[in-house]
Amino acid sequence: MPGPTALQSGAVPNQSDHATVDPSTQQERQRLDNQLCFAVYAAAHAFGRAYRNLLGRYELTYPQYLVLLVLWEQDGLSVKEIGNRLFLDSGTLTPLLKRLEASGRVRRARDRVDERQVSIFLTPAGAKLRDVLACIPDDAGGLTGLDTEGRKALLHDLVTLRMGLQAGIIAD
Repeated sequence: MPGPTALQSGAVPNQSDHATVDPSTQQERQRLDNQLCFAVYAAAHAFGRAYRNLLGRYELTYPQYLVLLVLWEQDGLSVKEIGNRLFLDSGTLTPLLKRLEASGRVRRARDRVDERQVSIFLTPAGAKLRDVLACIPDDAGGLTGLDTEGRKALLHDLVTLRMGLQAGIIAD
């Protein structure tokens, strides 16, 4: 969906045929509360706090929960594969996986052919958490104030946003 034209966004053509923005419109556009990036950033922090409350009783952090979600979909992935799925580098992921291993929820195993490769497997305790934590998506979703359809629409919009931003970054 194309964005607003220069005139619709408050830009006024000048003598040299370049669009300029009215100063009051520019100031309004530069307000913190009008920044899409800040709204997403603030929402991510709010989600983090909500998940901290929901997962705390299970002694799990939100990033650890995300790793479990990935492994519940496909067990035995490499650290690199998990990192790609979660958009995390190995420097961030490795300590998190070590804590999950220390808590008895996953085990790490080196590849016999290439010992640099480490695969992550759920333990029975980690697999059991899938049923225990089955309520978390609905509990977290209920905190948003959106109904199920609203959450699905927002998820779609956010995935579209992420893909668009990634495509723009890759193109540069």
